[in-house]
Amino acid sequence: MKKTLLLATVFCSGLSLITTAQKIPTTSFGKGIQFMAQDSSMSMKMTYRMQQLFEVTRDGNSNTTETEAQLRRSRLKFEGYAFSPKLEYKVELGLSSADISTNREDGRTGGSSRLVLDAVMKYEFVNNWDIWVGQTKLPGNRERVVSSSEMQFVDRSLINSRFNIDRDMGVQIHGNVKLGGMIVKPKAAFTMGEGRSVSEANLGGFNYTGRVDFLPLGNFEGKKADYIVTDFERQSKPKVSIGLTYNLNDRAVRQQGQLGAYVKDAAGDYVENTLQHFEADMLFKYKGFSSMAEWAYTTGDATTKGFNTGQGFTAAAGYLFKNNYEIAARFAGISAIDGVASRLKAEDQYTIGVSKYIVGHNLKIQSDFTVQDLPNSELNYIYRLQFELQL
Repeated sequence: MKKTLLLATVFCSGLSLITTAQKIPTTSFGKGIQFMAQDSSMSMKMTYRMQQLFEVTRDGNSNTTETEAQLRRSRLKFEGYAFSPKLEYKVELGLSSADISTNREDGRTGGSSRLVLDAVMKYEFVNNWDIWVGQTKLPGNRERVVSSSEMQFVDRSLINSRFNIDRDMGVQIHGNVKLGGMIVKPKAAFTMGEGRSVSEANLGGFNYTGRVDFLPLGNFEGKKADYIVTDFERQSKPKVSIGLTYNLNDRAVRQQGQLGAYVKDAAGDYVENTLQHFEADMLFKYKGFSSMAEWAYTTGDATTKGFNTGQGFTAAAGYLFKNNYEIAARFAGISAIDGVASRLKAEDQYTIGVSKYIVGHNLKIQSDFTVQDLPNSELNYIYRLQFELQL
């Protein structure tokens, strides 16, 4: 409670100072509140969003039904530039219980409630090349890098929850190169390897990530449209992006590298396992139709238990009608690798979704229905309904 009151006090005080000293430009719904210093030496855009989720699950084995309602996400974001437009920053705070939970952190967040999702500075040191410093998402699979405010379904797929490399603290380099009619976007990261908000000395080794996006038909129409799945722009020509990622977490101590519980042996000592992670993904968009597919593969020491090693595949397709209703379907499946110790169990999911975009992703209603197929088990059924508002 004290932390919440302190955050509110700091926020309101800062807002009061800024509005007193600066002019607030005209803005519109979904674009946030934007501030610009009188001498143009800094800018800031502030946005807030929330997701209200209702979920009903039917267990096929016990023939029981569970109903849940939760504040899935409640987030406050600040972004802009400081001193020069070449030096940008982004800060994102997660205020919901799902964002600030510390039950898997093994006390390594210094008692912090993990409010901070992103705190990163981005400097364009040469044209189309940026260096990032701080805590933010690693350049991993497309489904994870797509913002949770801009998803085609209520939430990301089973593949993402088991294999994504998430956020970490360190340094990244992002480039954008034009080769004839093709766009190539290389990215690399050197990070600590234990995820966000860790305040203790690093365990195990470091984390190394490389990714490259190929856009053989050139840039998509619309800002960052290669990382928004729904085709709001209704691309006038076919557009495709193909991404490849490699991640090495040297002597990882968490189940999923940057995510999951810390793995310990019977004596309570940390267990280390060097994890190698490979990803390939694709996004295609044309005239309201979109299709995305991802494959993930994580391997480590074959005899070390407790880690998310295995492979998974997901594929989805959707169509946005002119009245801004979208229908979409998705398959996702995961499995362990024969002869390799893993905490993963095989699972398939089949999902159909219907979304109504009132003001794009800024005001929308989404619902989906999933059939969960587990080995040696009856089918489970999951229905979700979610409301999203972004100011």
